[in-house]
Amino acid sequence: QVQLVESGGGLVQAGGSLRLSCAASGSIFSINAMAWYRQAPGKQRELVAVIRSGGTENYADSVKGRFTISRDNVKNTVYLQMGGLEPEDTAVYYCNAAVRHSPLIFTAFDYWGQGTQVTVSS
Repeated sequence: QVQLVESGGGLVQAGGSLRLSCAASGSIFSINAMAWYRQAPGKQRELVAVIRSGGTENYADSVKGRFTISRDNVKNTVYLQMGGLEPEDTAVYYCNAAVRHSPLIFTAFDYWGQGTQVTVSS
């Protein structure tokens, strides 16, 4: 099993910054993609940013230029640096990781964190 533990959420004023962290632990051989999703009240969960094992990054259009995703493969941790925050960024942010448990098994399994609340006041 794998556990993802997020931290760094909170309340911030519009224009401010926050840094989210998500540490993976447990039965991990390697991690393919790591990503951040978010879900605002009454809305579907949406992809915010993803970073693949080779370092390729992709972002939702709504956060390009404001958010930066990064990862530390030694610590099995993914980060989301959020700047220029807007009230529309208010949501619960979830970490996701595609984990391989063994060098003999090529299938990666999806795991989710418990979510961390980010609230941006106007």
